[in-house]
Amino acid sequence: MDHRAEIKEFLSSRRARLTPEQAGLPMYGGNRRVKGLRREEVALLAGVSVDYYVRLERGNLAGASESVLEALCRALQLDDAERTHLFALAHESDATPVRRRPAVQGVRPALQQILDAITDAPAWIRTARFEVVAANRMARALYAPMFADPRRPASTARFIFLDPAAQEFFVDWERAADDIAAVLRSEAGKNPHDKALTELIGELSTRSETFRTRWAAHNVRFHRTGVKKLHHPVVGDLEINFEAMEFPSDPGLALVVYTAPAGSPTADAFQLLASWAATQDQPEIVAQDKD
Repeated sequence: MDHRAEIKEFLSSRRARLTPEQAGLPMYGGNRRVKGLRREEVALLAGVSVDYYVRLERGNLAGASESVLEALCRALQLDDAERTHLFALAHESDATPVRRRPAVQGVRPALQQILDAITDAPAWIRTARFEVVAANRMARALYAPMFADPRRPASTARFIFLDPAAQEFFVDWERAADDIAAVLRSEAGKNPHDKALTELIGELSTRSETFRTRWAAHNVRFHRTGVKKLHHPVVGDLEINFEAMEFPSDPGLALVVYTAPAGSPTADAFQLLASWAATQDQPEIVAQDKD
């Protein structure tokens, strides 16, 4: 991935979505040739020279101070995820490229024990690339359509964009696809030298037009908590809450747990799911992470 191009396209796409009216600027003339704000208008809002902002938007964030980055965030009205992405891009501009160490295959026994202790709710551990490296029985049952693909590690990203079954499984497939693409874009900003991430993005871009469209939008977001609506082939419609928690001692890994309010239809469906899962011969997942 071209880091300078990533910076250029991110800043220009954020500039293009803002009108002078939204930015609190007067509108001069009725025939504007650019979509959104002009570069000089962003420079004015950020309190920097036009030449300096042009340099930044051309992909040169090296040496940009925190105060300048914060001013850009305010000028472009970036949300928390976009602000984090901009700072990550700036950090990578200043950093010496370092090849990441090969990912450890599987998870530590203690992490597997955490999963095994969660018996009433689906739970799994995934990488930042949405690869599932460990899961409990309930999670394998909940995402049975995804685990039907023999490729390991199972990948939520590949499932959503490359498997037609995903569009029936995710009730709001469009939102799920938006979320995955935006989180992968965020991860690419933090780890542009991650070979496995680059390969995943290349595969999705080659094989999925819907992914290419979303990738080109340069949207970024967090995916730490929320609600999912699923249509399970055995237990029917589900509305589940999810929480994702990262492991400080295992960078890049996150525990994701799916729950439902007590007494809700989904909680009842989880009981049916547990009974069905007990009848399935589902071996433990063995991750085959790549570098």
